[in-house]
Amino acid sequence: MEVPLLDLRAQYATIKDEILAAVSEVLESQRCIGGPKVAELEEKVAALSNCKYGVGASSGTDAILNSLMSLEIGAGDEVITTPFTFFATVGCIARAGAKPIFVDIDPRTFNINPKLIESFVTEKTKAIMPVHLFGQVADMDPIMEVADKFDLAVVEDAAQSISSTYKGRKAGSIGTVGCFSFFPSKNLGGIGDGGMTITNDELLYERLLIMRDHGSKPKYYNNYIGGNFRLDSIQAAALLVKLPHLEEWSEARRRNAAYYDRGFAGTVVQTPYIRPDCTTIYNQYCIRVPRRDEVLRHLRANNIGCEVYYPVPVHLQKCFVSLGYSKGDLPEAEKAASEVLALPIYPELTDEMKDHVVSTILSFLR
Repeated sequence: MEVPLLDLRAQYATIKDEILAAVSEVLESQRCIGGPKVAELEEKVAALSNCKYGVGASSGTDAILNSLMSLEIGAGDEVITTPFTFFATVGCIARAGAKPIFVDIDPRTFNINPKLIESFVTEKTKAIMPVHLFGQVADMDPIMEVADKFDLAVVEDAAQSISSTYKGRKAGSIGTVGCFSFFPSKNLGGIGDGGMTITNDELLYERLLIMRDHGSKPKYYNNYIGGNFRLDSIQAAALLVKLPHLEEWSEARRRNAAYYDRGFAGTVVQTPYIRPDCTTIYNQYCIRVPRRDEVLRHLRANNIGCEVYYPVPVHLQKCFVSLGYSKGDLPEAEKAASEVLALPIYPELTDEMKDHVVSTILSFLR
């Protein structure tokens, strides 16, 4: 039996006619950048996230970069973040000209350990960037306490966690600004790259709008050096078709996760820990397992999709060698990188497919 890590064709088959009609509408209008579709998506995603404002972006990466630039974070500044994340989180800090400062993770949630953050704050620190990894919001209350104490911005990298909650609050709405990705593999994924920033700060909202359009307002009058971070209308149209399905798709992922949890109960496989005050959307379902690389090869040999998120913590990436980190500096992140394995979790999985995943792993480990 073949079980792909993700099967977007199965999802597309259920909404194909709506997607084609929405894309056709944009093509007929020839409003390909910005326009009413983008404005509608911004309004609806902001409302979903309990925020006043949304600003579409060309990708989740550009949403983060626009946030940092709009907050005037740059050369000489430091941003505290996690080493266990997709490269874009840290890459954007460096591209803005600032220095990433890494804090180790909570081994249960894989998110940044808030208890460690304050000791890394210096006079150069301008922001904290927690990442809501795999669909679960980081422990935000203590993070916000540190931010308030030292007057720091909080940029939530919520690329994997749209609509997730922490103590009833939506991902991206707790800090200064939140950043989403609409990469096709996300719970709310487009048909190409896309992203969005959300905020309740009106002045920051105005700045985000200006900075995403080369720093110009009005057109051709540039008071700032911005970027081309605009979201195109075709992406917005496709996302507007998908948005009403987001909750049911995320709920299906939660059911699949619970099925896996039962299947692995009482074994050496460590299933994801979800804080009781959080609701996750399971953008990934990551287990910790002994002999991880052997398990990965065995699954792939049996036509079961799997992936390692992430095999090399960012502080050990070659491009950041100048920061001076060495192996052993952030042990929890490094240990997680050697043990985590993502399994198929997409909504259309059948029980037979999930049983096959579980049995294939357990029979190998026995």
